[in-house]
Amino acid sequence: MQQDPFDRRLQAYQDWREQLATTVQQFQSWLDDNELATAEQEFRLFEAIESLRKDHLKIAFVAEFSRGKTELINALFFATFGQRLLPSDAGRTTMCPTELFWDQEEDAAYIRLLPIESRLQDRSIAEFRHEPVHWTRIDLDTGSPAQVAEALQEVIRTKQVPVEKARELGLYDENQDPWFKAHGRPPEQVEVPYWRHALISFPHELLRKGLVVLDTPGLNALGNEPELTISMLPSAQAVLFVLGADTGVTRSDLDVWEHHVRATREKHSKGLLVVLNKIDTLWDELKEPAAIEASIESQRQASAEQLHVPVQQVFPVSAQKGLLARVRNDDALLHASRLDSLERFLLDEVLPARQAIVQENLAGQVGGLLEEHIGILKSKAVQGTRQLAELRSLRGKNADVIMHLMTKSREEQAAYLRNVESFQASRRLLQQQARNMLDALSMDALDRLIHKTREDMTHSWTTAGLKRGMETFFDGARDTMEQVSAQAEQTRMLIRATYRKFHEEHGLPAITPRQFSTAAISAELERLYQEAETFRRSPITTMTEQKFVIKKFFITLVSHTRSLFYKANQDANVWLKEVMNPLVKQIKDHKATMEKRLDTLRRISESRDTLEARIRELTASTAELHRQIEKLEGMRDTLTGASPSTRNARESSEQEEAVV
Repeated sequence: MQQDPFDRRLQAYQDWREQLATTVQQFQSWLDDNELATAEQEFRLFEAIESLRKDHLKIAFVAEFSRGKTELINALFFATFGQRLLPSDAGRTTMCPTELFWDQEEDAAYIRLLPIESRLQDRSIAEFRHEPVHWTRIDLDTGSPAQVAEALQEVIRTKQVPVEKARELGLYDENQDPWFKAHGRPPEQVEVPYWRHALISFPHELLRKGLVVLDTPGLNALGNEPELTISMLPSAQAVLFVLGADTGVTRSDLDVWEHHVRATREKHSKGLLVVLNKIDTLWDELKEPAAIEASIESQRQASAEQLHVPVQQVFPVSAQKGLLARVRNDDALLHASRLDSLERFLLDEVLPARQAIVQENLAGQVGGLLEEHIGILKSKAVQGTRQLAELRSLRGKNADVIMHLMTKSREEQAAYLRNVESFQASRRLLQQQARNMLDALSMDALDRLIHKTREDMTHSWTTAGLKRGMETFFDGARDTMEQVSAQAEQTRMLIRATYRKFHEEHGLPAITPRQFSTAAISAELERLYQEAETFRRSPITTMTEQKFVIKKFFITLVSHTRSLFYKANQDANVWLKEVMNPLVKQIKDHKATMEKRLDTLRRISESRDTLEARIRELTASTAELHRQIEKLEGMRDTLTGASPSTRNARESSEQEEAVV
């Protein structure tokens, strides 16, 4: 039986990331050796290496209660533990969002738990994450499965609190309480989760290799913790939405799907999977296998139609039987559970998609910088080759010819220096354009908008006023980003025109300057706007107390929007500092080359020995330039090429599948 397919593929993926990180380090060393790196470039390369080392494959699981979601996590990833790593007993369920990972920096096994009372503060989970003082920590003794199992019971822990306390925590709504509907009054006590969020660092091999598993609670918790929908689910490479084959798509399933899942994956639909769990409930020994298969397929088709997804993205499985098969090493039962089909999709579609994202991000962080330096070296090599041809043509020529070349070189140099003066004027114009762009992205301006929105919403006496405040905030944020986009386009056109001038008039190699685009940020802002619209129009928002509405709006949607603007501001600053560097370097190098050429011609006119010495010098330096170009191109090919280890692992997986 194929024991650890995830382990092999994640190992290949980890090896590939290490290879990329090593290549970036080699490029960093090359820049240092040649004294070419700026402070901004050093920081960018450091960030790229850190990003590769800390990269992970996050897979999120979403379901209503009692769909077997936690059992599916155990079956897919943790069967080698020999027992259930996460508690999934009947009638018990995950009560708080739970992240499983391995903490590389601390290199320790633990559970960190954020108390539910943290909801009383106007802060997001992301803000609390970096402040351990707010969390309760339980160290895990990985040598004792019993201690680990007991500690992990915390994620399903609940407590009874007075209804007023539950309402203050934002965890009670009489409009959705069956007790209130039945008795016409709220209960005295309400059961709430003991913890708001759980972080579990565990030294499982898959987690060590970069797998992160996000286990979410049901509909109520998703609605009460909008951060899950706004940032956690969208950041996952795959979201597995789990249904029960015994129930099909229920009303509550549909609510979770419509309000918390589908919208977060609109642009990455391939990473959205529907798992039809518990197909073993349809295994009827009194039915023929074909009839059982037809029943499962009917449920699969119906689920796909109700959720409006391709049927190929609906996977019927039995998580419980799959886990049992892996623990007992039972090939036949594993095949019947169909767990391997879901696993192959994750390995063959989701993991390569993550690899593509890593490569795309790396191309933006490092690829452009590599290309810039390759272009500069090629420019020097072309100039060296031209000078060699010119010097070789002077062998046996008289002094008049050399004097003519000197006169011509001085004229070219004078014209070039005039263009350099115009370049300085262009740089001043660019600086003014940059100021306009950064003014539009000003955090002070955004903070004034946030402050005004909070003031307007706080002093509003009506729900309509609250909703109007939300709409006004996002209208202002979107207008600002449109202005920034227009400013960025004008800046880009000015930069390209400056680059083109020196390319066309002086033969400097064409370099495409690195672009700054607000497209990704605008798309994320639009997604947040849609989330705000859903929140704004929700009947629950209308029925919720005003201060809770304002609090939820600001700690989720507004804080996330501010983070987006801050990132855009930082990216724009870095871009504006670096974007002209390649051309500045070309201009300086070309100026030095022209001066060197004049000096060489002057010395040749005085002594013919200088000619041969300069030819030898240029021949050696041009050959060295070509070696450096080849070295950098090798680095570039490593960063942009496919991963041999991942490709080999896929081929191995396909061969094993063919044998089975």
